[in-house]
Amino acid sequence: MSSATALPRRALDRVWRSRFARNVAVVASGTAGAQVITMAFAPFITRIYGPEAFGLLGTFMAIVAVAVPVAALAYPIAIVLPREDRDALGLVRLSAILSFAVALLAAAALWAGGDWLTATLGAEAVAGFLFLIPVAMLFAAWMQIAQQWLIRKKEFGVVARSAVAHSLILNSAKSGIGWLHPVGAVLIVLATLGQALHAGLLFIGARRRYQGSTAEREEGSQTPLKELAHRHRDFPLYRAPQNFINAASQSLPVLMLAAFFGPAAAGFYTLGKMVMGMPSNLLGKAVTDVFYPRITEAAHNGENLAQHIVRATGALLAVGVVPFGLVILFGPWLFSLVFGGDWAVAGEYARWLALFFLFNFINKPSVAAVPVLGIQRGLLVYELFSTGGKALGLVAGFYWFGSDIWAVALFSVIGVVAYSAMMLWILAHAMRWRVDAKTS
Repeated sequence: MSSATALPRRALDRVWRSRFARNVAVVASGTAGAQVITMAFAPFITRIYGPEAFGLLGTFMAIVAVAVPVAALAYPIAIVLPREDRDALGLVRLSAILSFAVALLAAAALWAGGDWLTATLGAEAVAGFLFLIPVAMLFAAWMQIAQQWLIRKKEFGVVARSAVAHSLILNSAKSGIGWLHPVGAVLIVLATLGQALHAGLLFIGARRRYQGSTAEREEGSQTPLKELAHRHRDFPLYRAPQNFINAASQSLPVLMLAAFFGPAAAGFYTLGKMVMGMPSNLLGKAVTDVFYPRITEAAHNGENLAQHIVRATGALLAVGVVPFGLVILFGPWLFSLVFGGDWAVAGEYARWLALFFLFNFINKPSVAAVPVLGIQRGLLVYELFSTGGKALGLVAGFYWFGSDIWAVALFSVIGVVAYSAMMLWILAHAMRWRVDAKTS
């Protein structure tokens, strides 16, 4: 065997033997199975419901997406961090209690000001479904709690199998019920119930892995919830607002397209976002789920965090260039071919969204390192400026150019600049953390 072929083979062997790579493959296989199921059903579902129904779903989910980050005040994200399982279980209990309280507050707020909210957002079409929002928030919080516990215990196979089962059941229900009643209300109700289904599947797996674990034996000396809440207070103070603002920035195009160009435009964007977000949901999320506990462990061991971030980011960039590049070149044709001629405009949106989601895809390792580096306040400040910039891009497209395509394009380009700046900032902190760790 020549040296030219031996070197790449040895590199591949090292990657395959890496526990990190195998864990990523496990999570990615489950997410890939879920995405394959979703894409297999998509040509049928898009033809059954049409752009208007998808626009209604997109508007509802845009509101839900903004509400979900505060459902448990971001405490579930902290479940991975403690050294002891008893503290992690305390965070599980704290998150569950907060999810109930926040859902009740959201229901009361919608009862008092739901009409004002829908009028302000230009989302009167979903006014009849507002009280499903607190329900979706509660189920989403439970799903995140179970998922973070499983990630902590490195039970990635359970996460993968739950994703596949959820996708199969949900898409089957959309198709079956759609044949009888193809309206947006069906998609909204099923989306809410889908959150409950996914949470239930994860909790079943988490409970089985909890039985007989060291966590049960450690419960005798529990840390008070008040102390845990104070110890991890940067999550509600900084991470929850940052996630809220980030979700708002992601939802802005759907809400503004619906308000200025009608539900069909929102439907085009919803499909384009769903398709372009698949690589991020597939491999990007898998890398995040595995990288978060790995970077936490690396910090505990005093390893070079910047090196871990650079390697993971470079690998994602190498993987993402080809699929996103194909959509940039052939977006309208591909969308017309797969989803039907009525969806060509979604392909035009997708051309610009491909650029945006490529950088969203490769920034996952950087974002996963933020809690470990203790810079969540800085991430919140970044999010404020980033969201403001993207909102200005949308406004410029609507009012100065009078074009939905220009609005999506400006939103995407500004997002790329913001993501690039954020990754450089986090990498600089990781390098400084390494220096500080050595000197201490």
